Amino acid sequence: MNPAWVAPDTLTTVSLEDTDLFGAAAADAAGADHPASIAPLAVRMRPRTLREVRGQGEVLRQGSPLRRLIEGSAGAAGPLSAILWGPPGTGKTTLAHLVATAADREFVELSAVTAGVKDVRAVMQQATRARQLYGRQTVLFLDEIHRFTKAQQDALLPGVENRQVVLVAATTENPSFSVIAPLLSRSMLVTLVPLTDDDIADVLASAVADERGLAGAYRLDDDASEHLVRLAGGDARRALTFLEAAAGVTEDAVAPGAPRPDVLPITLAQCEQAVAHAAVRYDRTGDQHYDVASALIKSMRGSDVDAALHYLARMLEAGEDPRFIARRIVISASEDVGLGDPTALQTAVAAMHAVAQIGMPEARIILAQAVVHNAMAPKSNAAYVGINEAIADVRAGRGGPVPAHLRGSGYAGAARLGHGKGYVYAHDEPDAVAAQQYLPDDLAGTTDYYRPSDRGFEARLQERWTWLKGRLGR
Repeated sequence: MNPAWVAPDTLTTVSLEDTDLFGAAAADAAGADHPASIAPLAVRMRPRTLREVRGQGEVLRQGSPLRRLIEGSAGAAGPLSAILWGPPGTGKTTLAHLVATAADREFVELSAVTAGVKDVRAVMQQATRARQLYGRQTVLFLDEIHRFTKAQQDALLPGVENRQVVLVAATTENPSFSVIAPLLSRSMLVTLVPLTDDDIADVLASAVADERGLAGAYRLDDDASEHLVRLAGGDARRALTFLEAAAGVTEDAVAPGAPRPDVLPITLAQCEQAVAHAAVRYDRTGDQHYDVASALIKSMRGSDVDAALHYLARMLEAGEDPRFIARRIVISASEDVGLGDPTALQTAVAAMHAVAQIGMPEARIILAQAVVHNAMAPKSNAAYVGINEAIADVRAGRGGPVPAHLRGSGYAGAARLGHGKGYVYAHDEPDAVAAQQYLPDDLAGTTDYYRPSDRGFEARLQERWTWLKGRLGR
């Protein structure tokens, strides 16, 4: 007996039999010539067992907390709840289904986008009833938990603490900031990572051959597979969605009235048409990854805006993580622009945060603004050179004890040691500049790490730095 219960409008239930039907329904619906199903390909190909799960080897290793939860061997205290944190398409929903089905538990799914406190309480009541009447535990899968308010997350606490439900919550945001501390402390945090290119290629190959998928009615060309892998960016759902679209384009290419071949080839051109992307000569994990990223940085450094935008476009079209690009732009804003235009770093940091919140495709506009700012700005690497020279001196053993008058004096015994004695408070001096020794003895009078350029804003700093050195007696 498998008593699946009727939930409120915002809830859905999937029993063990339902999960098996994903495959059976797809196979029954598949004709001899053209496999088809009402369910999307990504849903039909959802793994039904741990053996079918790609990637996430670390969190699913034998004996890991998540694997024990899935296998129903959590111990006498009962299963812990889990918060699954990772990018889209890495298996959060799949793992939640496995937690429910592998141990024959009830499964209820809520979306934080549409559900509220009333829905959460309804789940708790139904879970209590299922346990009392049928001795069955309920798994509550809460998607996008970061969208729940603090009050809504508080409503989960009693059920999680009393283990009325096994909560499996999914989020793409850092749980340390998006999930309340009491809920975090009552759950195990599982960090999922993007699938590797090999994992995605394996997902595509399985979908082409499997009866739940395209059932061998198509053949995916190697270059077409590489293109889809590249565009997927570690997201299995995206890869399967693109494959399904490409299969549709391939099917439409068969001439009306012509006999359909037993196996239709899915070509690179058809994949490009399906996902509206041109194939880009770019390997995100190989030399091209580093070559194009290097070319972007050097084009901004060289003030060639058009070249910088070209390499930015190549990276984006190849499926490069926009957050990686944003981090490189921030580094360039400090290393190559520096105080030639201090606002370049502000733009780059703002872009980095905006990209993380917004994502593609709009992130391309934000990244382009930051790239143009860096490329157009006056350049100075004075701060970059200065810190490197200072680090080189430290590593070479230069730099003696901190001068006594600069040492901390806010603790008992400091005065007896002479710490702080003779220190001149800068704000008491004219122009708030105190002429006293700041560098250690072996560096005083011989060191000139910062040498401002005569470009952009830093030209004004050059004049002030010359004046300051005179006042400091350097």
